[in-house]
Amino acid sequence: MDPQRLEDIEFRLLLEGVFAAYGDDFRNYAQASLKRRTRHWLSEHKYPSLSVAQGEILRDSAVFTSFLQGLTVNVSEMFRDPKFFLALRNQVLPFLSTWPFIRIWVAGCSGGEEVYSLAIVLHEEELLHRCRIYATDINEALLDRARDGIFALRDMQNFTRNYQLAGGTGQFADYYTARYDRALLAAELKQNILFTQHNLAVDADFGEMHLILCRNVLIYFNSTLKERVLGLFDTALTTGGFLCLGMKETLETRSLARAYQELVKGLRIYRKNYPQQGDRLG
Repeated sequence: MDPQRLEDIEFRLLLEGVFAAYGDDFRNYAQASLKRRTRHWLSEHKYPSLSVAQGEILRDSAVFTSFLQGLTVNVSEMFRDPKFFLALRNQVLPFLSTWPFIRIWVAGCSGGEEVYSLAIVLHEEELLHRCRIYATDINEALLDRARDGIFALRDMQNFTRNYQLAGGTGQFADYYTARYDRALLAAELKQNILFTQHNLAVDADFGEMHLILCRNVLIYFNSTLKERVLGLFDTALTTGGFLCLGMKETLETRSLARAYQELVKGLRIYRKNYPQQGDRLG
């Protein structure tokens, strides 16, 4: 049999098995990226083939956890895309400040870099105490890392530069304590953040939200899963609320595009429209 076709069959059977055994659904992830990361994981753990690894992945939860970490992307940085955070501060938070209590969902939070960046902006705009931030990811190991709020000290110089470009109003060094080669973020940033496991492919939403950040996650999904996830966000997002995507992600070609306006061109910050007169008559 053609090796490529054989790999396709093995890959499909593995994803079906993972879904049946663990409930984690990767069947609608973008296949090319998923296969590339799977091949890397197989090589790193010295499995000769996908079929050999499959039995251990399905029978041994520790092997599955390792496989899951290999599949999920966890590369991020604080205040990544500083222009986005500057726009969030200057053009989104003034609207959010009009609500007495603000509910925020950071979906696919990885190691916590983005959610802590958001917490700092909210703190500086004196809104953090009025917020509840739900930070979710499929990968429990990444969530543990995010809860700890500990980052490599060598990254602080880059994070500081991003913070300044993002309109930071204080000293970034005031938000962490350096210990040896680590930087421990201030405990006050964590007070209103709830880190919890959530699978965008199968789980429901968390109720009404005013702001949803899901940046650089949809690029790993196929069209079917993108529609499913955007529908999930649309159900959760209140009218007048904001949806923030990654720079390479857009609503323009999606079914709910007409229900949103891009607030800041090019930065993928969308605001959900208020119903127009006559909408109910459809």
